[in-house]
Amino acid sequence: MDRYAQKLVTIFGGSGFVGTHLVQILARKGYRVRVAVRRPDLAGKTRIFGTVGQVMPIQANLRDEASVRRAVAGADIVINLVGVGHEKGKQTFEAVHVDGAARVARAARDAGAAALVHLSALGVDAAAGISAYADTKLRGEAAVLAAFPEAVILRPSIMFGQDDGFFNLMGTLARLFPIMPLIAGKTLFQPVFVGDVAEALALAAEGQVKTGRVYELGGPDVESHKALMQRILREAGRNRPLVPFPAGLAKFGAALIGILPFKPLITADQVNLLGVDNVVSEQARKDKRTFAAFGIEPVSMDAVLPTYMWRFRRHGEFDRDSKPAAHGSLSA
Repeated sequence: MDRYAQKLVTIFGGSGFVGTHLVQILARKGYRVRVAVRRPDLAGKTRIFGTVGQVMPIQANLRDEASVRRAVAGADIVINLVGVGHEKGKQTFEAVHVDGAARVARAARDAGAAALVHLSALGVDAAAGISAYADTKLRGEAAVLAAFPEAVILRPSIMFGQDDGFFNLMGTLARLFPIMPLIAGKTLFQPVFVGDVAEALALAAEGQVKTGRVYELGGPDVESHKALMQRILREAGRNRPLVPFPAGLAKFGAALIGILPFKPLITADQVNLLGVDNVVSEQARKDKRTFAAFGIEPVSMDAVLPTYMWRFRRHGEFDRDSKPAAHGSLSA
């Protein structure tokens, strides 16, 4: 612990799903942690992850150069976890994934940071031609490496964990609706535990892997979208038919929903992403640009999903040891 006691880490997006896990890991190692977020008043929970004064939320907006440079001033390590799943106002894919990522990389370089770690997403290279999200993520990676050639970029598959966005959302829908829509049921995914991703981020920040490289992170299980939905229904103990939705119809519905003033369940861009496999590439496996480079044995969904998906059962935790209801499905 003493080895890292005087080192400062700035984490952009450190109060989010991945960030809260990462802050705890780094705090336990003895780092001082700056949690750079747009609303530090809402990031107070991160303070409890360290000793008094060890974890400090600070205001920063990736669209604002001055705030980014203030956030990285004096930092030994900079980590960027910021990304948006859909565009809203000024928070566009271009502004966050490309311009914002480049701004952080330049600021880290100019501040003399020894390491920069950037969180991207698995499959962005394959989906860049059909998805604005993937295209900007991929161009953001290039911008980061152009400004900070020794940066480490991690591309995780869809993540699961206590507060994840996908499995919890699908569990909620299974609880509320009599059917479950299924889009691109044959698309393959390789879900990864958020704790494993956070551990890889910490190791990359400490220089434990080769720099200037892109690593692809996937869990031990590869399943189709349909199989994942069936797994969710089993964990939630819900009997819901899976009804296939053509991509065109799904995009039309997403466009209509997008007019409404609340966060959309799905966007047309996300429908496009669902059509592209989200698994670790053979090239990454060959080059050992996977969890193998970090010495991490990824945790399976079987070990983690039951610890929180029980909340979507009819009787909550009292159904945890009961046999889940059988669920119907239609062909994808």
